[in-house]
Amino acid sequence: MNLGLDRKIVLVTGGSKGIGLAATSLFASEGATVAICSRSQANIDAALAGQSGVRGFAADLSDEQDARRLVETVEAELGPIDVLINSAGAAKRTPVDELSPTAWRAAMDAKYFTYINVIDPVVKRMAARGSGVIINVIGNGGKTASPTHLAGGAANAALMLATVGLATAYAGRGVRVIGLNPGLTETDRVAEGLKAEARQSNITEKEAREAAVKRIPIGRLATPEEIAQVAVFLASSQASYVTGAIIGMDGAQTATVV
Repeated sequence: MNLGLDRKIVLVTGGSKGIGLAATSLFASEGATVAICSRSQANIDAALAGQSGVRGFAADLSDEQDARRLVETVEAELGPIDVLINSAGAAKRTPVDELSPTAWRAAMDAKYFTYINVIDPVVKRMAARGSGVIINVIGNGGKTASPTHLAGGAANAALMLATVGLATAYAGRGVRVIGLNPGLTETDRVAEGLKAEARQSNITEKEAREAAVKRIPIGRLATPEEIAQVAVFLASSQASYVTGAIIGMDGAQTATVV
């Protein structure tokens, strides 16, 4: 299937690890020119090793001005952004007894504003040009409350609302906005979450992982590549009528009708 992504300019936030890195590789293999960003230049350098057609930019996306500078730099050096994949930032998973207003605020800064700070300048530029796709990799924590992920789940829920609202607002101006909700995936972030789950339940990390897998009907965690493949398809012209959707990918763990 020809996805029509050749020569597209793609920005992947959080593109140095996990789902973001997997998406970066797939977009590059489709002939796209990809820019990735991370707060860590070392992570960027490691991600770029062996990659072709990929540029890296260090930025702290929790800072509005730094995020705007990133967008301006990418477009000045590579051209107008056709596709934005938001996969940066993750709220720290915190046992409920350790939560505080500071922790709730930090979760919004880490997950919600790292997305919004990039979306705002990009979606307006896309609308002015009359085309563009934004895919927000969010997470099902915004649909199902977890005692170790309440603050992060609240940020995810806010992102889902923003995704659908922006999709509605910009649909008539050629911009598609989609949310992708992975379940447990083989990433460093999930590994950290399982550590928090182990502390909360007073069990070992191995036991926490085994218990988590038992809750997934498909019987395993997703790979980053499986999530990235759907993100790349959604960004392509083959999914041209998909917008305003929140798509779950959790191995049938969340048994709800949406």
